[in-house]
Amino acid sequence: MSLIAQRDLFGGAITADLPKCLIDVAQLRDVPDTQEVFVYPDSPASFIIEVLERVSQIDDHEAAKFHFSALDEAPSPEHQTVQDIQTIANDGGNGTPSPIVLHGKQKMHKFNRQSLDEVEILLALFRVQTKNIDLVVSANIPTAVHEGGAVGVYQVPGIKSDFYSLIRSLRIVDYGLFA
Repeated sequence: MSLIAQRDLFGGAITADLPKCLIDVAQLRDVPDTQEVFVYPDSPASFIIEVLERVSQIDDHEAAKFHFSALDEAPSPEHQTVQDIQTIANDGGNGTPSPIVLHGKQKMHKFNRQSLDEVEILLALFRVQTKNIDLVVSANIPTAVHEGGAVGVYQVPGIKSDFYSLIRSLRIVDYGLFA
């Protein structure tokens, strides 16, 4: 388990607990204003927090599946598996909605390679209905990479624990972010 600290996201409009060791990718390269991206210093696993326009799916589970499918640039249904979807009760901190959490796997082409890499995905969808926004938090855990660099089996439980700490602690502090 990583040492955790509260971090300000999107200029402080959102707060969440993240491992202290995570590197803010915006310090290394350009990241869209609608995203916060973090990577581990010793692993290809990443966390992405993204503000998106609310999708038309009314059913929350279907909306989570839509966002899961959209993570792959060239989605192929036979390369995607949804293993579980559940809603995690939120204590309602500042009206932050309860996340719908999807656990799945995808086989995808990464970095323009021909081979398919296997990526375990944890996705949390916070539907901010009053602002017509879907806040999506995803953990991308490459578990089988043909050219090396997969997350070690021993690292996966810690990454999952970090993801659940993030989504349970996530608080929307300033809804003006979604104006």
